[in-house]
Amino acid sequence: MNTRIGFGFDSHRLVAGRPLIIGGMEIEHDKGLAGHSDADVLVHAIIDALLGAAALGDIGSHFPPDQKRWQGADSVELLQKVVAMLTENNWGIENIDSTIVAEAPQFAAHRDAMRERIAAACAIERGRVSVKATTAEGIGMIGAGEGIAAYAVAALSGR
Repeated sequence: MNTRIGFGFDSHRLVAGRPLIIGGMEIEHDKGLAGHSDADVLVHAIIDALLGAAALGDIGSHFPPDQKRWQGADSVELLQKVVAMLTENNWGIENIDSTIVAEAPQFAAHRDAMRERIAAACAIERGRVSVKATTAEGIGMIGAGEGIAAYAVAALSGR
């Protein structure tokens, strides 16, 4: 059995007039994330971690932002497509660990629902998915409340 580890990162600016979608959940906030799809930074970081672990490229190579068909796309559906790619290449997800970095809003009340949604999309148990949140302590764009970022690590086994 072969084990692989992948790392993912994503960040987007906060803008008025868009819903805030993180971890496949719409979170109440006065701004949302700018992006071609739904701009779900958490799911995008997870997608890149999974693709990286399997050496299958990155989110932009599979879902290019210059293609109109991905405009407004539900990132959880993109995650499901990536999980299908992993399965086709004989990879199984062992676990996912992720961190959201934002000054606001608070994510604690949504953490379990996010874990459940991500786990369901990946066809794994919720206990294999970790979602954490922290702030940037006022440092940089994230700390100024101008954006949100996410980091993810994924372990795969197979091949």
